[in-house]
Amino acid sequence: MYVYPFEKLEVWQLSRKFRKEIYSLVNQFPREEMFGLTSQIKRSASSIGDNISEGSARITAKDRAHFFVIAYSSAIETVNHLIGALDLLYISEHDYLTLRLKIEEIHK
Repeated sequence: MYVYPFEKLEVWQLSRKFRKEIYSLVNQFPREEMFGLTSQIKRSASSIGDNISEGSARITAKDRAHFFVIAYSSAIETVNHLIGALDLLYISEHDYLTLRLKIEEIHK
């Protein structure tokens, strides 16, 4: 099977693992959040890897950079959603700090 170049990127591999953790985490959220915070955080976490993979296929450096900026913005959006989940007591301080450190690792 062909391995696409983005699949070899460490940052994409980290974002893939991060998305899986987020999806697992939001299963704890209240059911009434299914179309609110749950949906938002899943989309923003998924968007990190989505934009890394899409950007890696762009021909010009400027176009690639644009998608990497969007991926970074999605990571920051995810931080905001995690803060919201912490404030609403949907996640523990430990989970928040652990996931925040993983986002920092991805964006470096």
